[in-house]
Amino acid sequence: MIGRRAARLTPTTQPMNTDRTLPLLGRTGLRWFALGGVAATAVDAGLYVLLRTSGSGLVLSDLVALITSAAVSYALHRLIWMRRDPFVRWMHYPGLFVVVAMLAGLVDMAMLSVLGDRHLLSKIIAIAAAAVVRAMAYRFLLLRVVRNEQSSPANRATPPGGYRLTVVVPAYREADRIAGTIRTIHEQLDHLDPNGVEIVVVDDGSGDATADIAEASGAVVVKLIKNQGKGGAVRAGVLSATGRTIAFLDADLAYQPRLLENFVVEIENGWDVVVGNRKHVATTTLAQAGRLREIGGRLVNLATHALLLGHYRDTQCGLKAFRSDVARMVFGLGRVDGFAFDVEIFHLVERYRLSLHEVPVTVENSERSTVRLVADTRRLVADLFRVRRWAARGVYDLDPSTIDLPGPGTRFGQPSSSSTILPQ
Repeated sequence: MIGRRAARLTPTTQPMNTDRTLPLLGRTGLRWFALGGVAATAVDAGLYVLLRTSGSGLVLSDLVALITSAAVSYALHRLIWMRRDPFVRWMHYPGLFVVVAMLAGLVDMAMLSVLGDRHLLSKIIAIAAAAVVRAMAYRFLLLRVVRNEQSSPANRATPPGGYRLTVVVPAYREADRIAGTIRTIHEQLDHLDPNGVEIVVVDDGSGDATADIAEASGAVVVKLIKNQGKGGAVRAGVLSATGRTIAFLDADLAYQPRLLENFVVEIENGWDVVVGNRKHVATTTLAQAGRLREIGGRLVNLATHALLLGHYRDTQCGLKAFRSDVARMVFGLGRVDGFAFDVEIFHLVERYRLSLHEVPVTVENSERSTVRLVADTRRLVADLFRVRRWAARGVYDLDPSTIDLPGPGTRFGQPSSSSTILPQ
């Protein structure tokens, strides 16, 4: 409701995100993983050379070496070193492991047949070729595994929150239009709840009257002393929100707030996360973005394939919604303050096996934007590699005992009969 008294909050602490690690993960886990690969390769090459020098045939020698090294690799990674890492989920599907191992073995044998001698160098070249095929196959299989895991609603019990919906609006020097943005959100979404919609405006170090005008317009205001970037602003707003569904959109209203009504419905239908997809076949674009900005967006989406396991056509859509408990967990672990925070969200959703649903949107591109195409695209790509590095080092690893979400299989609006620890 517009008349609700606003509050002004100034975060003084950073959200926790680096101090929860699991044994054998992080840098130690990465080193053990590398050591496991070296051990399996040594078994493969060493056994092959040993059998060939003892007079065994090429096919038999290579077959025995491949089977033995595959068994060693699976045992080490599955049972000891990487048993909880979400990036080796194929370890939980022995059949897929066998298929990939057979495919890589055929490549290995084919290379040895072409090279046609007993020297260690021939075997090493064959192993390298097979490793490339194996990596490509694992990537393809992971895409299917992740999408299958995300493709059904989790159907958890109702999350905590005093409002049905909170809308977080990051704002930087928006004094001239923030009042109109708040008014439009109320007009289009207040009917969803007798208490209206909660609006949290995050003044990202604007240095103008943005915060004062937002507060006077009835929004909850979170004021950041220094400009942190969109990711930092959205994170501060999400962690201050009190709705059962928490969504965010931009102050320029490139997407009309009424679109969030469908997002709320989908969250209440059981999804953990609902994201807009501008590439969806049902998406309507009322105003085209500039050519350079469109090209930049496509390049960014291509770069995300270096980080994300699933295939997403649009990670940068500025319209996303979350269950409140999921939102606080994901954003509480986030580290990226710039535009790459969207991709970090997708990574964490994948990592903790949360359900995700993509929906079409209606795009109304703003004539004014704080995006600097070249500089922000360069920073975004750099942040993507930081996220990948942090993931490899265990920054996002969690102690399972600290994560408590309602168990899947219940329904929104029903009490939870049990809680579940997210799988690692």
